[in-house]
Amino acid sequence: MAELESAPPQIEPENNLSSLIYDISNEAQAIMENMLKTITEINQNSAVIEEEIEKSKSTALERKRTLDEEKDHFQKAAYAVLDMLNRD
Repeated sequence: MAELESAPPQIEPENNLSSLIYDISNEAQAIMENMLKTITEINQNSAVIEEEIEKSKSTALERKRTLDEEKDHFQKAAYAVLDMLNRD
């Protein structure tokens, strides 16, 4: 009878170990799914940010061109005024 009583405790730890491994596996899978969702969200936000940066660069370059053109016009006007003043 001693052998019958000692057999179930050996099975019990195996079941507990299997249950523990199963639970850890499920937790690891849930964590990985959450990480994947987070990575996807980061990638989407990154794409939006990069798009905004490109728009800002484009706007800044256009503004620079406009300012350069205005500067050229003012310089030409200033030189024209100086030239007229030097003639007198």
